[in-house]
Amino acid sequence: MSKEKKDYNRTLRIEDQEIESLKSRLKKIDSEQSLEDVINTTICQSLEDVIPFLPEQCVDLLFIDPPYNLAKNYGKTRFNEMSNEEYEKWFESWFVKLIPILKQEASVYVCCDWRNSSAVYNVLYRYLNIQNRITWEREKGRGALHNWKNNSEDIWFSTNSKKYYFDVESVKLKRKVIAPYKIDNEPKDWEETEDGKFRITFPSNLWTDISIPFWSMPENTEHPTQKPEKLLAKIILASSKEGDLVFDPFLGSGTTSVVAKKLNRNFIGIEQEETYCLYAEKRLRIADIDKSIQGYFNGVFWERNSLHEQKKEKSKIHETFRLDMK
Repeated sequence: MSKEKKDYNRTLRIEDQEIESLKSRLKKIDSEQSLEDVINTTICQSLEDVIPFLPEQCVDLLFIDPPYNLAKNYGKTRFNEMSNEEYEKWFESWFVKLIPILKQEASVYVCCDWRNSSAVYNVLYRYLNIQNRITWEREKGRGALHNWKNNSEDIWFSTNSKKYYFDVESVKLKRKVIAPYKIDNEPKDWEETEDGKFRITFPSNLWTDISIPFWSMPENTEHPTQKPEKLLAKIILASSKEGDLVFDPFLGSGTTSVVAKKLNRNFIGIEQEETYCLYAEKRLRIADIDKSIQGYFNGVFWERNSLHEQKKEKSKIHETFRLDMK
């Protein structure tokens, strides 16, 4: 699994000597489980095999990033594109089985793109209370000669009941003030620091401050659709409290579990591809010594690419961890 890489490429790798140790941390289940049996674990199985054995009414926050309706390889597994109607039936077939594990006041976030957003909405509308649709700018994307470049994704925010937890103060955004306004020569709704002039603003459902993981970011892995830690931090801080349980049934390389751990939440993750599970476990190990989340600092979310010193410090921590593992 280990490959040579340039010094400036900080993509996480699994070294050959790490594999057995990381494998030993993975869990498989084939019988009914108590919460204590599965909390803070990575379950390496298919979701369909695991659902019947999960404890009921234990999840405070459910984050779902399923395969989008596109032909794509995820490790050894291939997802084939289908009609929108077929995708909706597929999504509903397993989603409905997750509802019993939700607490009454649980929140649910589901990722999708424009192709399958309506199908996801239809299913959520039948079973939950839809609160909002978040659209986030992916920053990267392939150009198209005969269409608009696809540069955004949706996240549907819904709740299990009309009573739910939401902490807006924890997800405010720190923005640079381009045209500072003053009253009686005093700043109006902004402050000046050694880093510049900033305003703390309320979050909207349009997120333009997210950088998707790429080769120079230590959180980056080889997973083809990895979500950014900053994105998960917004969701976890807004819709859960410390000590709550965050559940991800399509864990991938572990972003949800890692961010939950960094923010003092409990977690359960399910992922059927063993290689991605190993990445998840290695990232969880790193989280023992590195609690930082790129773009989130001192209790606020900063605009994209505005925390250069934090990036340097994060790289030093990851390099130290890499040397310690040798």
